[in-house]
Amino acid sequence: MALQDLTPQLRTRLNKMERAVGWFVFLATALLLFGFGYYIYHTAERKGWFKIKAPFFTYVKSSDGLNVGDPVVMMGFPVGQITLIHAMPPGDPHNVRVEFEILDPFFRYIWTGGSYAKINAAGFLNQRQLEVTRATNGYAICVTQPVTMFTDLDKLAQDIAAEPGHWQLSQDVFDANSNLLFHAYDTLTTSNLQIIAALKPDSIYAYNNTVNRKRIVASWDGRFHHYKIFKSGDDTAWLRAVETPPVSDQLQAMVSQVQSALPGILSLTNKIAAVLDNAANATSNLNLTLVEAQPMITNFAMVSEQLREPGGLSVWALGTNGDWQIQTALTNVNSLLVNTDTNFGALLINLANITSNLNAQVQANTNLLGGISKAVTDADGLVQGLKRHWLLRSAFKTNAPPSKPKNSR
Repeated sequence: MALQDLTPQLRTRLNKMERAVGWFVFLATALLLFGFGYYIYHTAERKGWFKIKAPFFTYVKSSDGLNVGDPVVMMGFPVGQITLIHAMPPGDPHNVRVEFEILDPFFRYIWTGGSYAKINAAGFLNQRQLEVTRATNGYAICVTQPVTMFTDLDKLAQDIAAEPGHWQLSQDVFDANSNLLFHAYDTLTTSNLQIIAALKPDSIYAYNNTVNRKRIVASWDGRFHHYKIFKSGDDTAWLRAVETPPVSDQLQAMVSQVQSALPGILSLTNKIAAVLDNAANATSNLNLTLVEAQPMITNFAMVSEQLREPGGLSVWALGTNGDWQIQTALTNVNSLLVNTDTNFGALLINLANITSNLNAQVQANTNLLGGISKAVTDADGLVQGLKRHWLLRSAFKTNAPPSKPKNSR
């Protein structure tokens, strides 16, 4: 049925329905486009499409365990990915070139004073991972400030005069004796430029610290001690690689070491078996010794029981009659002591009687002591007379008295 055949009411309702369907389709399409755009934006942000990427490369011995698209980590964070892996041509001293990108801001941690690429084992299936270490000193390897090579030092002097404090060196400056005069990042002044100009260099690398780009424009070249200006999209910065052997190589080395040590281990096990056999023989001999020592232990127990009884030590040492004999000996000793005391008392009494009789005789005969004294005196005179006799003088030799010294005139 044609639209003209409809009534005005149906035609009005149909026009309203068409407009509603049109708005619905428009809103659905807008929401779909918004969702798709948000998904693309979120994916681009997650993959770092809007961030500055710093290109690097390194050389490794083997590409085993490394694949294009593998993440690059720093301090445990994923900071980029591997972009290219290819073998070097014949005659080249290196084996494999690995190129990778580091996202902003992590490439700003990579400096000349300690940053390098580590190839670590990442699993037991011969997987490996590329890790970039963070440095704390030196120069930034990749920069976003555009570096300018000045061959006309007058032009550089004019720029320094026009913008004082904004121009800095992008190289190290040495004198004729290879002594370092100025470092990279030192601020250029008119006086510094005059000292550098006196060295008559072919060119000076410098940059304006007020200008910045949204891409990497130069990288440090350690061979020439200045920043190398990027001129094409293929320019990359070099990082030294520290490569650990793959897990398979480590396992092979471990197996080889075990194989070399296996004869010694077998010899050691044989010695251990011999020691165990000797220990078993020693324990069997010890068991026999314990069986033979059982009667001795029983006797020792019996002796200890006897010693614990009252008077057991004397019975065990002197026999059953030892106690009676000791009692008899003590009785005899006691009687001897009693008799000795009695006899000693009688002896003292007799001695006292003797001394008393002697005293009485001396008191009764008063001339006794005088006669004894006169006899002693007469005996002494006799001896002195015999000494002076010429016949007996040699029998009594005495020391001659010392002669008197003569008086000296």
